[in-house]
Amino acid sequence: MLATRNLLGKRLLLQTFYSSVSPERARLCGAFKRKPFVDKGDIQVISVGIVGATGYTGSELLRLLALHPEVSIDVVSSRSESGSPVADMFPNLRGYIDVNFCAPDVENFAGCDVVFFATPHGVAQSMMATFAAQQIKVIDLSADFRLKDAELWEQWYNQRHACPELIEKAVYGLPELYREDVREAELVACPGCYPTAILLGLLPLVEAGWIDVSRLIADAKTGVSGAGRAAKIGMLLAECSDSFKAYGVAGHRHSPEMDQTLNAFSSSPVSLTFVPHLVPMIRGIEATLYAELLPEHLDKSLDEIQALYTARFDDEAFVDVMPTGSLPETRSVKGSNFCRIALHRQPGSNRIIILSVIDNLVKGSSGQAIQNMNLMFGLEESLGLRQVALLP
Repeated sequence: MLATRNLLGKRLLLQTFYSSVSPERARLCGAFKRKPFVDKGDIQVISVGIVGATGYTGSELLRLLALHPEVSIDVVSSRSESGSPVADMFPNLRGYIDVNFCAPDVENFAGCDVVFFATPHGVAQSMMATFAAQQIKVIDLSADFRLKDAELWEQWYNQRHACPELIEKAVYGLPELYREDVREAELVACPGCYPTAILLGLLPLVEAGWIDVSRLIADAKTGVSGAGRAAKIGMLLAECSDSFKAYGVAGHRHSPEMDQTLNAFSSSPVSLTFVPHLVPMIRGIEATLYAELLPEHLDKSLDEIQALYTARFDDEAFVDVMPTGSLPETRSVKGSNFCRIALHRQPGSNRIIILSVIDNLVKGSSGQAIQNMNLMFGLEESLGLRQVALLP
């Protein structure tokens, strides 16, 4: 049952905004489908808790949820910052969130309807049994429940899984693939940032059976925020600025996650060569994907493949299939929950080139988590996520 919270403060905040702008601007803002202001003291909203809110994904959750019309942010945890106001750490939230950090103890979340884990791997699984017993929905932004094979997870993450019995109950939270499962889920495992961009880029061709899935290549680049907020020498400005490098070439933890998902939609075994790169920007992922047409589908034109992608994503709120030959830029999705995709084919080649861009902190993490939350609670999927990308 959803908790009942007083949203007078949030309504007054939004009402102040609407009253300060022109009628035309207010009408445009209304296109974001914010809840109309009503003369009720209380409405039904989702009581939200966040474990590990001091990192980049946690701060993005706070930013996006702050104006979500059906949410009350009630518990925000950080062991190191316990007792201090959230807005002291994140001054962009001053006037929007009036909550103090608390210790990440399970009893502090007892009244929540849903708990987000914006934590390193290993944390969510250590607390999941208690939340499951209390019937609190969980959306895990870490990797704890993405892989269905516990032994494989342990190989890649070098630790024992604390609750393998819950792995099968977890739903992989890529709504464009598993929307109906997410609606019924109690535990959602949000995809990694790279898998989000790469899977959305490849899946229409994999589903159609038009490509050789044993020869897939993903050449992807991310900004430094993908490495998290913890202090690391390699992430210092003097270390990563004016430089560009590959990493994880011998194997990246996102690889088995992508293999698992692609194999679920392919009629033959998938082999994906994935090489990530670090580029000197703060946020964003660009994935250049290569897929070879099977001999029996060499007659497929780029227009036909464009039509395949357009039809596959036509009803998706957050996937934009751009005109053939477009060159999507990471800045076109910065701060938004969009994935933009473009298709190319060079003359005389059987290889299709797919370009896919996302904001790694939004569609690649926190925005997608909220998209899942909306589905889990029967809300409009895009609620609170219609932000226009920041440009420039």
